[in-house]
Amino acid sequence: DWVEPDLAMFSSLSFEPAWPIDAWGRLSLVAGLAVRDAVSALYGIVVGLRWPNDLVLDAGKTGGILAEASDGRIVVGCGINLMWSDPMPGAAALVDDEAAAGQPLDLATAWVDRFLERVSRPPDDWGIEDYRKACVTIGRRVSYAAGTGTAVSIDDDGALIVETATGRVTVTSGEVRLHVPATLPIDPGGT
Repeated sequence: DWVEPDLAMFSSLSFEPAWPIDAWGRLSLVAGLAVRDAVSALYGIVVGLRWPNDLVLDAGKTGGILAEASDGRIVVGCGINLMWSDPMPGAAALVDDEAAAGQPLDLATAWVDRFLERVSRPPDDWGIEDYRKACVTIGRRVSYAAGTGTAVSIDDDGALIVETATGRVTVTSGEVRLHVPATLPIDPGGT
């Protein structure tokens, strides 16, 4: 079922990346970092990034990123729960009241500005180390289409590296589930 929060920001950006097409897979991760930066700047809240496209806060999903390519263009969409008086299980919102939620357009503008700044850099300089630090999937037991293991890193192309009983595997797409809910401590330092 589709459930909508009391107040949210939903936005999409369509553009023609200057990056080579083989680097486009990183764009949803770049968007996640940009949203994280925007939320921190506007709300003073640090959200975690659950690979590959979820924004999490206190073990609840508070938003997500989707990216789709067609005919040389990318559309990157972002949705964030700003305020939700009675969230469904597993969901969260940034704030508890509408006054603190601010204007969705301010957040949309902030994430797009930060996203475009990151993709204006070369494709190997978008912030992979920042992503690794913010990724709550790393260090957790996960399951994916071919098995289970422990997420140990994100490679330079944005793929999830999973340590399994038979060695390391690289997961590039598909559904990945955490075995233990990821919690995110409050970090006023913004890391």
